[in-house]
Amino acid sequence: MSAQAPIRRVTVPQIAARKNDQPIVVLTAYTAPLAALVDDHADVILVGDSLGMVVHGLESTIGVTMEMMILHGQAVMRGSRRAMVVIDMPFGSYEESPEQAFRNCARMMRETGCGAVKLEGGARMADTIRFLTRRGIPVMGHVGLTPQSTLTMGGFKTQGRDQDSWPAHIEDATAVAEAGAFSIVVEGVMEGLADRITEAVPVPTIGIGASARCDGQVLVLDDMLGLSGRVPRFVKKFGDLGPRASAAIAEYAAAVRDRSFPTEEQVYR
Repeated sequence: MSAQAPIRRVTVPQIAARKNDQPIVVLTAYTAPLAALVDDHADVILVGDSLGMVVHGLESTIGVTMEMMILHGQAVMRGSRRAMVVIDMPFGSYEESPEQAFRNCARMMRETGCGAVKLEGGARMADTIRFLTRRGIPVMGHVGLTPQSTLTMGGFKTQGRDQDSWPAHIEDATAVAEAGAFSIVVEGVMEGLADRITEAVPVPTIGIGASARCDGQVLVLDDMLGLSGRVPRFVKKFGDLGPRASAAIAEYAAAVRDRSFPTEEQVYR
């Protein structure tokens, strides 16, 4: 009897090689059970700092800490076996200096075992990304609408509505790619701009509210399953589990109140 081949995780070089190839499937997950569900279908699981809002009820990603990201990153690593796990670096953990970024990114990878980290920012972060990648830290970039900068952007506003701004966004993506990022999330930009960015950079682009012609797509799992409240326009609900979960909870509550639960099948004699 031949031994079953071990399951190997998707690697950074494998994702980088998917430029202009089969689209890359990326989904978020924040817990071990949901990571296990996503693992069979996604190439990359992103432990996004969106967990601050989705899991912890924060108003934005600004309050997310290293400890929160590490805790959820560890859970996702335990729940998955095949997909590459990428973890967001939280606000304030990498902007101060390349040295600060390296210390925190190295801690993130050491304590979680993740495959890569993700940093927001374009040309201004190029030196930091270069510093990290030259020291063995795989980096996924993030340009366009960067949620950690929404206070300076004036909110969650679509980028690139004025074509005069396109060169700056393309320059951001190009600088991130040249600095060594193996892929780049392109969020919340006009479709034409996303297409131009995808054409301009030699690494895969992962779209979210961007273009179907990006090299891959990412969504927040809770949004696409219908477990969130109001969601952005670019989200398609591939499921509507929120109402179904609410109905199940209501049925349970009614069964407790009328003492029809537990029954003989659920008690020990």
